[in-house]
Amino acid sequence: MGSSFSGSTEFSAPAPTAVSTAVPANPPAKAAVPASPARDPELKTCWSCRVLSGSALFGAGTYVYLVARRPLKQGIPPGPGTVLQMVVGISIACWGVVVLVDPKGKSHPVI
Repeated sequence: MGSSFSGSTEFSAPAPTAVSTAVPANPPAKAAVPASPARDPELKTCWSCRVLSGSALFGAGTYVYLVARRPLKQGIPPGPGTVLQMVVGISIACWGVVVLVDPKGKSHPVI
């Protein structure tokens, strides 16, 4: 549980050098990870991928929202958890719509 340290706890300053150098002691490090390769343009224009994922997100968001609405239809007042579940469901559904619609046109190749 303890540590064994058998050394001096006093630190001495390094001896000053007579000649001062202009080279920094720690040069800037180069990027450890190389730049990412360009993505395949086919992945950006995959219409079936967008339809499948957008529809799945829209369906999942709609399901989450409707499950949260079920107690409200029975007359139970909403609590903070129910409201949060409805917001999350709407957010997921909106994400699906954005994937389907592609408003900025990022999936279309630039000519």
